Amino acid sequence: MKSHNLQAFREDTREWLDANCPPSMRKRMVAGEEVNGGHKRRSTNTEAYDWLSAMAEKGWTVPTWPVEFGGAGLSKDEFVILLDELQRINARPPLGGMGVSMIGPTLLECGSEQQKLQHLPAIARGDLAWCQGYSEPGAGSDLASLQTFAEDKGDYFSVNGAKIWTSGANYADWMFCLVRTNRDVPKHEGISFLLFSMDSPGVSTKPIELLNGKSPFCQSFFDDVRVPKENLVGKLNQGWTVGKRLLQHERSGLAALASADKVGPMERIKPELPLSDLARKYAGSHDGVEPNLRNDLISNEILKKSFFLTQQRTVEEIASSAPGAATSIFKYVEANYVKEQLELQLRVRGTQGLGWEGDSFDDEEISMCRLWLEAKSISIAGGSNEVQLNIIAKRVLGLPD
Repeated sequence: MKSHNLQAFREDTREWLDANCPPSMRKRMVAGEEVNGGHKRRSTNTEAYDWLSAMAEKGWTVPTWPVEFGGAGLSKDEFVILLDELQRINARPPLGGMGVSMIGPTLLECGSEQQKLQHLPAIARGDLAWCQGYSEPGAGSDLASLQTFAEDKGDYFSVNGAKIWTSGANYADWMFCLVRTNRDVPKHEGISFLLFSMDSPGVSTKPIELLNGKSPFCQSFFDDVRVPKENLVGKLNQGWTVGKRLLQHERSGLAALASADKVGPMERIKPELPLSDLARKYAGSHDGVEPNLRNDLISNEILKKSFFLTQQRTVEEIASSAPGAATSIFKYVEANYVKEQLELQLRVRGTQGLGWEGDSFDDEEISMCRLWLEAKSISIAGGSNEVQLNIIAKRVLGLPD
């Protein structure tokens, strides 16, 4: 697109966002106000749905997706301009969740036309919430050892087994699931990728209560769940390839960037005040902040800025192409940043950072303590740090096994 057309697009985008982004959607995300699709878990802020409706009508919940699938078909240059303008007004994402960040991009690449037409427009509108059926009690980092079995019954599969650490399964409308369809071949070759409704007979979920008092994870159980053959994504027994592709979308973090850096772990752990101001608040003065702590705070802020600049450069380089193995670098760096930042907040607050409940702690102190207890899971979910390092070594650096 020529430069004068891009400038016109920027001006039109700026004018539209200024007129249509509600005031509360220009503030920091508050827990409970997220919109992740579906209708089983509602945002506590009604303006979130006004924002979703307006952005979905423009195709800007998934701006680079084709128009026929609910997107706006934006070019790389237009997409970057939209990101700039969203960040300019500090806009929240209109829509989050696994639909727009994981299964949607995967269906665009690997799904049939019927699957795309059935699911993608609904995802773009926020009509559906999705969950991921990957990990099992005996198959976590060694995911290919999964045992949930889909028996071929002619025109449908009968699925039996269980999944664990299924985020949001109790609120999800649909699941994308890795299942075993052939037990007589090497483990990576007998896996298929299925989609099915969480309201299907035989599907049940049970929340897993964690140390921090919350339960984002569930166990999911499948007892003779009937899945139509048309819900198979890709070819039979070749689901491992589809499943790995989806993980690359998850690990890239590019969906968070497309949402103007308002979703994901880095946003959730950000305190109300910048860390430097927070340190001065608890220390009483600038001179009260211990020198080694000051250095660590600066290093952490540099890491964050470098991370987001690298993400933005990656968006500009790959445009609409699918992310590759290098996404494991984003996943690894983000997980370490989150743990380091929460440890810094704990050091800054001292004993006030260990509040679980009670009037002697404010809401942020209690919230961040619980996030600190949860932080270890970030280095495990979506593939552990050890797995990411192996991928980086083999697929990015080309090192031998």
